[in-house]
Amino acid sequence: MPEHILVAVAWPYANGPRHIGHVAGFGVPSDIFARYHRLRGNHVLMVSGTDEHGTPITLAADKEGITARDIADRYSQVIGDDLFNLGLSYDTFTRTTTENHYAVTQDLFKTLYDKGYILRQETLGAFSATTGRTLPDRYVEGTCPICGYKDARGDQCDNCGNQLDPVDLIDPRSKVDGSTPIFKETEHFLLDLPAFGERLSAWIGSQDHWRPNVRSFSLNFIKELKPRSITRDLDWGVPIPLPEYVDRDDKKIYVWFDAVIGYLSASIEWANNRGTPEAWRDWWQSPDARHYYFMGKDNIVFHTVIWPGMLLGYGAGGVYGGGSAAATVGAQQAEPLQILYKTLDSLEELLPSDGVGRPATPLQLPYNVVSSEFLTMEGKKFSSSRGVVIYVNDVLSRYDADSLRYFLTIAGPENQDTDFTWAEFVRRNNDELVATWGNLVNRTLTNVYKNFGSIPQPAALSESDAAVIAQVEGGFASIGELLAGARFKAALTEAMRLAGLVNIYLSEQEPWKVIKVDRERAATIWYTALRCVHSLRIYFTPFLPFSSQKLHEYLGHDGFIAGPLEFKEYTEASGRSHRVLTGDYTGWVGRWELSDLPVGQALREPKPLFKKLDEKVVEEELARLGA
Repeated sequence: MPEHILVAVAWPYANGPRHIGHVAGFGVPSDIFARYHRLRGNHVLMVSGTDEHGTPITLAADKEGITARDIADRYSQVIGDDLFNLGLSYDTFTRTTTENHYAVTQDLFKTLYDKGYILRQETLGAFSATTGRTLPDRYVEGTCPICGYKDARGDQCDNCGNQLDPVDLIDPRSKVDGSTPIFKETEHFLLDLPAFGERLSAWIGSQDHWRPNVRSFSLNFIKELKPRSITRDLDWGVPIPLPEYVDRDDKKIYVWFDAVIGYLSASIEWANNRGTPEAWRDWWQSPDARHYYFMGKDNIVFHTVIWPGMLLGYGAGGVYGGGSAAATVGAQQAEPLQILYKTLDSLEELLPSDGVGRPATPLQLPYNVVSSEFLTMEGKKFSSSRGVVIYVNDVLSRYDADSLRYFLTIAGPENQDTDFTWAEFVRRNNDELVATWGNLVNRTLTNVYKNFGSIPQPAALSESDAAVIAQVEGGFASIGELLAGARFKAALTEAMRLAGLVNIYLSEQEPWKVIKVDRERAATIWYTALRCVHSLRIYFTPFLPFSSQKLHEYLGHDGFIAGPLEFKEYTEASGRSHRVLTGDYTGWVGRWELSDLPVGQALREPKPLFKKLDEKVVEEELARLGA
């Protein structure tokens, strides 16, 4: 029975291009997982978009003397192009500045507020001494008052894991310019996280299938829960949907609150864009659906504590928890935002009360939070501001996407911090990707194409033929189990091991010699190798979609096992349009199961799948970095 799998991918900030450390955490792992489940025949919904609110955007805009909207527009385009070129198969990659996202965010805010889970409070806010702008918690650093760590952030200490406020820090400083922040009283709205503490603690404690670092970090964080501010003194963000704030433009819902809501709003947008406005509920309101969240470790608690707390508070309330008629109301909210957030008070009156339509159902909590560690570069932490950076678009301008995807999976930060070096990138590409998998495909297809032109008819298989086929075809179970458990490095390592076994088999059998004396036996050996390659093609598809599609075609198959992505443009009621990265994956012909390799099927002329890199690449790339 096919499952409904939500692949919820962390939203990249639209304040600049993304570097390879970013996509090592949220991008490549999530796409591997989504592609595997599509091959399994499951119903996958992979959603995300550019995160376009908050101080990082306004700071970038101030630096250039343009508007925050201009910055968001520019980098939404850049990031979308990068993810497209890297082959990330989103169902919807959208933006947080859409009318749909504003509507969903305001509904969650209003519902939590009406239920008493959002508090009003006078708090000490941190403001820049140089610009007067609010400083978000993460833009204030100082010494942790608990453990003495010198570089604690204003929201939490990465050393001891305790939740903090900027005012708690010893010797606080602005991360922007190093100045001492000014703290002053301001009214804010706070999410009452302690109200969910008991339920969250029990829930997190029962998640035995989570990665150990995710579970332990979350349990440590939850010990000292405090109400958390969800508004900021900004003029850029989602408006607060309360009557007294309708005409004010000095305070907005803050970015961390609206960004996590994006998983829900993007799912709703996906459903509306395809003309099936109720379809998102199959993922969000079915107890059988499973939600997997992908991000770097600095975002763990937002997905294991804060977002689940918001979902618990929202329950089956509001517009989107209220069943099918309520979704129609939500879909009809595509009107100018000034009207939208003024009328949210009356929406609940329109919810079904006569039992017609789908009953109100709580939204599902995360099933798994797949967090990666940090990727460093040549021994230094990636940092765009410090110039320690390798941008995705820069790498893809010179190297194949599959080569980068391979490195980020086989040598990436899945379970521990790892280092990207150009020397290791070249070595992995040449000694593993090219020499093992690329070599197997090239010598098998080139010889068969030259000598037979099609899948040859085998004679009876020998014991060695049957043994290598059995080992390789066992990968559907072994590799599949690893992928289902989000153990991507182990899964790719096993696929490479199996490819290596077939290389050993060919070296032992020497069909290029055998064909000179026994064509039938040579045909059997090459058939055996082709059958193994045929299965390996599926194993490598989640990791290496571009080369796997080429191999699929070289083997004489039509259709897509890793088909093209596309951009679509959607116009909102206000007349503003936005671009969405999406694709039609329902017609993919590949499946995570043994399939026939038809004898006599004509092969297409093969070409090498991968390029061997010159050793000079290392010096050239280090020179570009100024290293």
